[in-house]
Amino acid sequence: MTMTPETILTPEAARAYELDRRHVFHSWSAQAALTPTVITAAEGCYVWDGAGNRLLDFSSMLVNTNIGHQHPKVIAAIAEQAAKLCTVAPQFANDARSEAARLIAERTPGDLDTIFFTNGGADAVEHAIRMARLHTGRYKVLSRYRSYHGGTETAVNVTGDPRRWPNDHGNTGTVHFFGPFLYRSEFDAETEAQETDRALAHLARTIEMEGPSTIAAIVLESVPGTAGIMVPTTEYLAGVRELCDTHGIVFIADEVMAGFGRTGKWFAIENFGVIPDLITFAKGVNSGYVPLGGVAISAAIAATFADRVYPGGLTYSGHPLAAAAAVATINAMTEERIVENAAEIGERVLGPGLRELAQRHPSIGEVRGLGVFWAVELVRDRATREPLAPYGGTSPAMNELVAACRARGLLPFVNFNRLHVVPPCVITEAEAKEGLAILDRALIVADAHTTS
Repeated sequence: MTMTPETILTPEAARAYELDRRHVFHSWSAQAALTPTVITAAEGCYVWDGAGNRLLDFSSMLVNTNIGHQHPKVIAAIAEQAAKLCTVAPQFANDARSEAARLIAERTPGDLDTIFFTNGGADAVEHAIRMARLHTGRYKVLSRYRSYHGGTETAVNVTGDPRRWPNDHGNTGTVHFFGPFLYRSEFDAETEAQETDRALAHLARTIEMEGPSTIAAIVLESVPGTAGIMVPTTEYLAGVRELCDTHGIVFIADEVMAGFGRTGKWFAIENFGVIPDLITFAKGVNSGYVPLGGVAISAAIAATFADRVYPGGLTYSGHPLAAAAAVATINAMTEERIVENAAEIGERVLGPGLRELAQRHPSIGEVRGLGVFWAVELVRDRATREPLAPYGGTSPAMNELVAACRARGLLPFVNFNRLHVVPPCVITEAEAKEGLAILDRALIVADAHTTS
């Protein structure tokens, strides 16, 4: 629940809320309008708010707690590492960092076997782009509209959603194009094949008009996340790979949100059989227990910096507490078959369950996704596909839906007119069905705003 003057908080939660409103500056927010929920505890797929209410976490916080909350093996690994060595400068070798790099490299596709560690996803994108520019000697970077790549200077300009607008001064060397999204096609397509072909033709034309020799990289989320979980076709990503090969452009796959089990594969790009030149990751690599991100680097790009200094770094690159958390997370995900669980829950429970909801609720325009990575497109009218909230904004209908979910014990993830179903990869069948049942009741609120 969102905090209101009537909310009864425990004394500890009340103090946390009061101090937050007095001192904490929140991201992506108008500060005076905020009434943030106090979270006091979490375990598995549940969190508890400051009033003691238990909420099923269908958001994975910010789609990052892939291994669930408070996994005992990860907590123990952090404690063990803290007792041994809390921090070390990046110029030294460290067993936690080395092992984390090995485990990640074992799971990346192709020859992306060299790992550069960052503090999170945005700086991973920043460094991937820097590597691509230095490797190619070119500057421009292409990315799609309806995308999110981070909040730092280059990453937010590569981003293709409205959060870029206040930060975009047209001077960062970024160019945007339309990617495939059949439900809201920019290409008047009627089939996935048409959408794929026309989107690739549009990208090829954009490259031609921008000048292939000026383009360092194309940055794509393998499966766009916050922008709408629009799963591309294999043919589309293969076509992007071919265009990059033809023109000597670096293909950067942004797996910050989609990686580490979210789509039922270690990396989402594996669903499509395509190997990029660089992969950015963060979030699920250790479920955010300690901040960590990174770039997986192909052999060709790594060779560029074999005898040439790479002009970049971070004080906390591969921080031992974060690296130890990554080692424990990856090992636990392997031993407990958590990635496989995400694939199975998506195929057997979430996908069928959400499609069944779409048959009963006129507010659902489309359901799409993989693994534990789903979006429900909410509309006022199925025929016209008018969204339940405007692009870049919200609406009373969406606010009512969120309130209805929380009142029934569900913590949702919403963006514009979409409800994202993105629980931890460890979610059980019973928990998934519990969440779907809550959505079934809450969506009655959205249905009341439809015109069809």
